[in-house]
Amino acid sequence: MKRDQGYNTRQKEKLIDYLVRNKEKHTNVQEISIYLAAEGTPVGTATIYRQLDKLVESGTVRKYSFDGKVGACYQYIDKEHECHEHFHLKCLVCGRLIHLDCDHLMSINRHIEEHHGFVIDPSQTVFYGRCADCIRAEAEAEDRS
Repeated sequence: MKRDQGYNTRQKEKLIDYLVRNKEKHTNVQEISIYLAAEGTPVGTATIYRQLDKLVESGTVRKYSFDGKVGACYQYIDKEHECHEHFHLKCLVCGRLIHLDCDHLMSINRHIEEHHGFVIDPSQTVFYGRCADCIRAEAEAEDRS
């Protein structure tokens, strides 16, 4: 039994290491699984979800689940990189979630609060559309046609 506990600890350490090194982006279970396998510590997706749920409960990781169609994204939280002061862009083609630091949107956010009495949580606000990479890929595909 102790052997399994040590193995789980190593898995958790490698998972946290990956999240910390990628704290400025959102990641998903598939990306984590690929990383762990490449590091010689293959872990089942159920185990990764379990560990992530524990990290979310402890406040170490933030979970983003927006539309129910694409799996959730996760982000390591530290005091310097908390995800409270920016909006998000969600690509409907590739599923990528992008941080959007935009002074203009923050001024709109302040306007809504001051003039309409409604406080928006930027960390939960998502604009849906297509990312530049997907737009470029679509244009290239049209050019080849």
